[in-house]
Amino acid sequence: MKKNKYEGRVRRWLIEIVVFVVAIFAIFTVIGHFLIRPVGSELSNKNLKAALTQKRLNYVAIGDSLTEGIGDQTNQGGFVPLLANTIGEISDVNVVSQNFGVAGNTSTQIYKRMTKEKKIQTAIKKADVITITVGGNDVMKVIRTQLMNLTERSFDKPAQAYQKQLTEIFDFIRKHNPDAQVYVLGIYNPFYLNFPDITEMQDVIDRWNQATQEMVAQQKKMYFVPINDLLYQGVDGSRGVTSSDGDIQTITNDALFEEDHFHPNNIGYQIMSDAVAEAYKEHHNEK
Repeated sequence: MKKNKYEGRVRRWLIEIVVFVVAIFAIFTVIGHFLIRPVGSELSNKNLKAALTQKRLNYVAIGDSLTEGIGDQTNQGGFVPLLANTIGEISDVNVVSQNFGVAGNTSTQIYKRMTKEKKIQTAIKKADVITITVGGNDVMKVIRTQLMNLTERSFDKPAQAYQKQLTEIFDFIRKHNPDAQVYVLGIYNPFYLNFPDITEMQDVIDRWNQATQEMVAQQKKMYFVPINDLLYQGVDGSRGVTSSDGDIQTITNDALFEEDHFHPNNIGYQIMSDAVAEAYKEHHNEK
């Protein structure tokens, strides 16, 4: 009987000792976790703290295929993510971007999406920076519908209708957000590659951009970003690149997507991003 009682005490002591050792080990493990940091952990913690305290900037991209990023072989969204990264570097902010670009959209279709889609309206309300690509498909629509009888005057009435629609787009943005900075990209001329017989197209594009620029200038915190000369002339600054095969000469453009000779390629989108970034550098501190 005494032996069993003695064995029971020994067993309890052993259990108590094991529990005590485990508890001590756990305590030192926790202390070591906080006092002994792995190499580089302090830097990681600082980066995490910086990320959590860094100011957020909401960037909203609205427009057509240039905003969607058609021709971008990385499928990341054309100039939009490039510009978002650059804005973050310029202003030391955490840029959160939303891309509402839809290929083929005319100014009318862009405006309809803005007025009907609540997601776009919510994004506009919260935006700090907005970019708009619009107008290229309006020009293309004139070419397609009047190709057989196309002249410079074919663009007169469509240009007036476009300007009216653009005013509605601007008014809608300002109704929902009077403070965001808005960067409106001009259109460029890839048409000489697909329609070489329409030699007056550059004059049409120039007038179209001039009208857009004048409209943008009437708005507060809106800025026109010309890109025609940057893309139309190719990367090397000439009127595209001419290659010869016997008696046949072919004009290509090394800033445009090879498959359609219409949309920018990766280099072209970088050029667009740089152009908007330069405008942002100039105006982002304006009140």
